[in-house]
Amino acid sequence: MDTESDGFTRFYEAARDDCLRAVVASVGDLQAAEDLVEEAFARAWARWRTVSRHPAPQAWVVRTALNTRVSWWRRRQREVVLPEPATEAPAVDAQGDGAVDQELMAVLLRLPARQRHVVALRVFLDLDTAATAETLGIAPGTVRAHFARAIATLREEFSPTIRQESWR
Repeated sequence: MDTESDGFTRFYEAARDDCLRAVVASVGDLQAAEDLVEEAFARAWARWRTVSRHPAPQAWVVRTALNTRVSWWRRRQREVVLPEPATEAPAVDAQGDGAVDQELMAVLLRLPARQRHVVALRVFLDLDTAATAETLGIAPGTVRAHFARAIATLREEFSPTIRQESWR
């Protein structure tokens, strides 16, 4: 293991600056390039036995850094930034008579953000799974999973006695 560690250390010291220059030239941002190169070297260390036998380990590091950049970019593109919910639940319902069940709103506000978003789109806007997935930029299966978890939480909060009695 010491030989591997020494080999990686020598590789890192010899290749870091060249890899950094290549990534800076590709992404145009020094700070981002430094982060990407460090991430790529961390991945190289984790797979050092394989990477050390690669015909061009420096190219492997640069390609990994650039792939990481693409992954980060794609993840950000899929994110939908929605405003955080108000701490006070709004007091308006769909019929306009002014009252939303405050207990329901309190439970909804305790759900994770993505589950809240899915519930809001599926229940309050009556969107189907595909439209919800497209709106949030996530897969339909992810929408179904978040919706199922949210509904399970809501059922647990509002009907614990019913749930326990149904198992008898």
